[in-house]
Amino acid sequence: MRGIFSIVGLLVTLAIIGLLVKKQLGTQVAVPATPGVPAVSADAPPQVRSQQAQQQVKQAVEGALQQARPMPDEK
Repeated sequence: MRGIFSIVGLLVTLAIIGLLVKKQLGTQVAVPATPGVPAVSADAPPQVRSQQAQQQVKQAVEGALQQARPMPDEK
């Protein structure tokens, strides 16, 4: 009896995890286009999409590095 409950518990847990994974994979997050980088259609080859993503990340990092950090107030 104990073994049956263990197996049923595992199956219920597996089903819940499967539903969560399906839900997460079903939602796609659209990455906003970075100004200056042309948008690439969804049917573009993976290499082109990869290069665009790399350019967007590079530009975001460079933009973050260009921002001045606020100086702490000395007391």
